[in-house]
Amino acid sequence: MRVHYLQHVAFEGLGSIGPWLHARGASVRATKLYDGETPPAPHDFDWLIVMGGPMSIHDEHVYPWLDAEKRCIADAIAASKAVLGICLGAQLIANALGQRVYANHQAEIGWFPVRPPEPPAGGPFAGAFSQPIEVFHWHGQTFDLPAGAVHLAQSDACRNQAFCVDDRILALQFHLETTPESAKALVEHCGDELVAAPFVQTAAEILGDPTRYERINASMGAVLELLAERCA
Repeated sequence: MRVHYLQHVAFEGLGSIGPWLHARGASVRATKLYDGETPPAPHDFDWLIVMGGPMSIHDEHVYPWLDAEKRCIADAIAASKAVLGICLGAQLIANALGQRVYANHQAEIGWFPVRPPEPPAGGPFAGAFSQPIEVFHWHGQTFDLPAGAVHLAQSDACRNQAFCVDDRILALQFHLETTPESAKALVEHCGDELVAAPFVQTAAEILGDPTRYERINASMGAVLELLAERCA
C-alpha cells in the first residue's frame, strides 16, 4: 500500500496514523506544501491523506500552493483512489466535490461529542459513528455535503462533521489522529484562537486528560481498518 499525505504546516502531521501505517508495512511519503513541495500525480499512490491546517481553503492569495493541492485531490478522486481528509483536508475534499466551504456559526475547539445523524447513515463507515463519541476539534469553518455523500456525524456546534462518498472518500471535520504531542503543538502555535466562546475550551481543558487521546486514536485505527478493507 502506497500512502501519500499532504501536510500544510510543520506542526500538523500524521499523528497516530503514522504508527498504524508503519505497522501494516505501508510505504509512506509526504508533500510538505509549506516548504514549496509539489503534490504527486495519482499514479504515484494508492491512498491520499490530506491533513489539517490553520488556513482557509480560500487563502490562495496567501498560500498559492492551494491551487496545486486542489488539483491533486480532484485528480485522486477522479482516479478512484482512497482519499482521507481531516479538518482542513475534509473541507478541501468537499470543495473538490463541488461544495461550499464557509464560516461555521460557532468555532469548535476542544473535546466535544459527535453523534450519528437522524436518520442514521448506512454503509461501511456508519458503524464507526453509530454511537456518540467524544472527539477533538479545532475548526471555525464547515462545508455542505456533496451529492451522493453519506452523512456520518454531527455535533451541537456543527451539523456536517463527517461524510463518505463511494465508500473510499472519507472526510472528517474533527481529529481522531491527535496525540498529546500534536495537541500541545496546536496550543503553542494556534493558542490565540482559544477565546471565550460556547464551544471553545481552554488549553488546560484540552491538554488535561491523556486518556482521551488513547480513545480517539483507537477510533482512528478502526476507521483506517474500514478504509483498508474497502480499498484492498
